[in-house]
Amino acid sequence: MVAGESGLGKSTLINSLFLTDMYKERKVPNAEERISQTVDIVKHTVSIEEKGVKLKLTIVDTPGFGDAVNNTESWKHLEDYIDQQFEQYFRDESGLNRRNIQDNRVHCCLYFISPYGHGLRPIDVQCMKALHEKVNFIPILAKADSLTAAERQKKKQKIREEIKQFGINIYQFLEYDSDEEEDMKRQDQILKDSIPFAIIGSNIQVESKGRRVRGRLYPWGVVEVENPVHSDFLLLRNMLVRTHMQDLKDVTRDSHYENYRAQCIQSMTRMVVQERQRSLAELPLPLGIDPETERLIFEKDEELRRMQEVLERIQEQMQSSQKGGC
Repeated sequence: MVAGESGLGKSTLINSLFLTDMYKERKVPNAEERISQTVDIVKHTVSIEEKGVKLKLTIVDTPGFGDAVNNTESWKHLEDYIDQQFEQYFRDESGLNRRNIQDNRVHCCLYFISPYGHGLRPIDVQCMKALHEKVNFIPILAKADSLTAAERQKKKQKIREEIKQFGINIYQFLEYDSDEEEDMKRQDQILKDSIPFAIIGSNIQVESKGRRVRGRLYPWGVVEVENPVHSDFLLLRNMLVRTHMQDLKDVTRDSHYENYRAQCIQSMTRMVVQERQRSLAELPLPLGIDPETERLIFEKDEELRRMQEVLERIQEQMQSSQKGGC
């Protein structure tokens, strides 16, 4: 999922990441249309191939987010969409046919932050706090070519401090303890130091030192999208598609989805208990209980006990996973 106000380069980044044009027929709304525009959820499917492995990804765009005069709870559409995918997966997982469950859960949210302010805006803080327990947040510092190298580092530091100050949980990279994985530890430290990723997007090729590269041509020179000195684009792409894709899915499954699943089971258990109490309260007081009724009551009690045990196990798993750093 990509989220952030219009004009920060979300569409350009998606096209740059997957070397495609998924927005051929998009119409850019004028100022009058933006006033009445609401947040939309637009899904695109793209197929890519990495090292012989074919991947089918679903890209969820959120046009209209942050564009209105009153943006109160404009992130609600994003939250509802994430919950709907969790709900659908929970229904499929609880059904009879569980062989071919289609996983449409949101495993990552790229949140675009404007480079023109002094850090996070109130809408950024509210949106991230509303969703950070539901999805892996990866902050993106958009339009990095509008900042000098010193300004970019200062802006990154400011955003990291505010993320910590407001208690926002962003995606945590893996911790490696083994000496045999020094290279992985070094790569992950580079990723941690790069948060938020300063990104430049472009879908056109320009001439630079006798080479054709994707970038932007300015009167003072060329900004190259894939040049690590200019942009964190390669770091972000490698992390999303190559090195951390499985971990993003694992964290979604073991943490975010388990939280949702535990809440669902807890709500279902509470409803069953309340329904049973209401049914017992409405029944006339019998002089004696026949064996069949006693058997049914016993079965209901056993069902409640089993559901309670399942809930306790899930809570123990969640606590152990949180202690483990997920």
